[in-house]
Amino acid sequence: MTAQTKTIAVMRYRPEQDSEPWLQHFEVPYRDDMSVLQALQYIRDYLDGGLAFRWSCRQAICGSCGMMVNGVPKLACKTFLRDYPGVVRIEALNHFPIERDLVVVLDDFIAKLESIQPYIVPKEDKPLSDGEYLQTPAQMDWYAQFSSCINCLLCYAACPQYGLDDKFLGPGAIALLHRYNMDSRDGAAEERMELLAAQEGVFNCTAVGYCSEVCPKMVDPANAVNLNKIAVARDYFLRFARPKGACK
Repeated sequence: MTAQTKTIAVMRYRPEQDSEPWLQHFEVPYRDDMSVLQALQYIRDYLDGGLAFRWSCRQAICGSCGMMVNGVPKLACKTFLRDYPGVVRIEALNHFPIERDLVVVLDDFIAKLESIQPYIVPKEDKPLSDGEYLQTPAQMDWYAQFSSCINCLLCYAACPQYGLDDKFLGPGAIALLHRYNMDSRDGAAEERMELLAAQEGVFNCTAVGYCSEVCPKMVDPANAVNLNKIAVARDYFLRFARPKGACK
């Protein structure tokens, strides 16, 4: 690296010709305010137009540009070259199949996301003429933190258990599930409880907590997992403690 350039080592994988991923080094013009995403865009625009990576908003809102930067899950748009004194190594997110270069296959996560019913399921049918479903600020506080998830998958790339067992529901899906279970307008908590209590659910988590460390929105998925471990244990106990025929 000179005073004007920065060396970027980028993972490449083109399935039609590569048997496994490899690193390609590029020299990019360096500015103190240059993000990793801007470096990748420079490479694509001026050095190698075939470089594949996801991005959209450039404001840490969409979650598209998740990738590994020097081995740590990061959003490329809010990670800056100035924080890395040497070569910056950029790789696809851990634990996901690679589609091409820095683009990973999202099918498994999408299936998990769909399974949790990530939307409000009304407790009862209500005609439009009855008006809105109202909610107090205090009721919103129960889930507000967990509604900030942008599905960037950094928590999955950080999760050692998901790396060992991809059947694990995972921190992001559990955090979003918790968001809806805590919503006073929702009535599907009992259905979602079956997912949480399953072998692939919350007790598959080994409580490392790295998922919360890398979360760019401070959602704290590790806390969501722990809260739902308590909820599952309580539900399990009540099912056996409740007298037969008693109301739920």
